[in-house]
Amino acid sequence: MPPLLLLISVQFLLCQTSLSLSIENDWIEFKKTFNRSYGSLKEEQIRMENFQRNLETIRKHNALYDQGLSSYQLGINQFADWTHDEYLRLIGPKKHWKSIRNFHKSSSQIYTDNNVDDLPDEIDWTKKGVVTPVRSMGDCGSGYAFGPVQALEIELSVQQVVDCSIDVWNNGCEGGLIDNSFEYILKNHHEIDTEKSYPYVGPKSPGCRAKNKTIGSTMKNYVDLRRFDELTMQNAVAKVGPVAIQIDADSKHFMLYKSGVYDYEDCNMLFLDHGMTVVGYGTLNGQQYWKVKNSMGTTWGVDGYLLIARNKDNLCGVASTPSYPVV
Repeated sequence: MPPLLLLISVQFLLCQTSLSLSIENDWIEFKKTFNRSYGSLKEEQIRMENFQRNLETIRKHNALYDQGLSSYQLGINQFADWTHDEYLRLIGPKKHWKSIRNFHKSSSQIYTDNNVDDLPDEIDWTKKGVVTPVRSMGDCGSGYAFGPVQALEIELSVQQVVDCSIDVWNNGCEGGLIDNSFEYILKNHHEIDTEKSYPYVGPKSPGCRAKNKTIGSTMKNYVDLRRFDELTMQNAVAKVGPVAIQIDADSKHFMLYKSGVYDYEDCNMLFLDHGMTVVGYGTLNGQQYWKVKNSMGTTWGVDGYLLIARNKDNLCGVASTPSYPVV
């Protein structure tokens, strides 16, 4: 082999070895951080291959971020050894916004004030002591229950909503709708238990155990905001408080989101699949954003929060079906 080709071959092998060692180190660190252990060598091999594919997605996207071509970063989190299909099963099937709104019965109020002239440039309810700590829904697709319960601003029983709202068309750990969750609370004498008395266990729950003996909060009603109107939502967040929403969260970029203003455009504002809670808004590096509380634990996103582009054509349906409780 000519010396030049030999040198190139050696450099290529060294590069590949270095890359393999880097991935191996990341894999070891991931397993340590997230306390991963697997039932067999075959399962670990499958999970490591998932991890490698996700790591490639992360590195390719973050190269664009480093070049100033993207406003958000991806990162290794608890989903890094999952397939995208596993993640999609967790958040549940998409539902058209019309079906989300057509179910509600009790809410006769529609919030329509979209005047933002006198509002503050930014609001962050997490700094005002009215937002509870970020929690994790685990292996249960219960974002639809976390969204409205988080909007009530004290630690209440998400598990009660998951277990007991089947008669208002929610589906336990298989997904549901935020307005249906509000409907359940109204039908349950306007009451919901404390988290301490009815703790969250996800799919391990034996079923509905609500006894209304340890009431954490009562809710008079809930209010739907004018759909698709981000200015109305800004007004409500500033003047009322946190707002429950459902968005399209099914992209791999959402699954691996780490920081920055999420503006992934290949998402849908009409078909929605995940419940969250808007807790503020602001501007970062000249880009307007909503601050949104998730229920995927603090290892996802910015300590459990999403910053998603604001006033960008209702990105991912962030303002398609917002509502808030009246207490």
